Amino acid sequence: MSEDPFEEIIIQVINGAVSTIPAYLEDINENKDTLKVENPREFVYGIVMGMALGMGGAILSAQKEAPTPEDQMKIRDIVYKHIPEIRERIFN
Repeated sequence: MSEDPFEEIIIQVINGAVSTIPAYLEDINENKDTLKVENPREFVYGIVMGMALGMGGAILSAQKEAPTPEDQMKIRDIVYKHIPEIRERIFN
């Protein structure tokens, strides 16, 4: 558990994004002819990372004015710190 409330919010966003992994993998498998995805797990990894980074910025924007570059770096650092866990949940 983190002592930083903002990090706790980002972790919740990551967990929410990670919870969508099975649905995305199933959808990709069912639509592989249309989507033409070579590596579904890497594709889903990109989706999850985009969701975590994007929603982190959106949450911060909702709490105050537009995130500063420092705020964006903080979001990135928090998300990147959790990359090993995210990859483990996708690839295992």
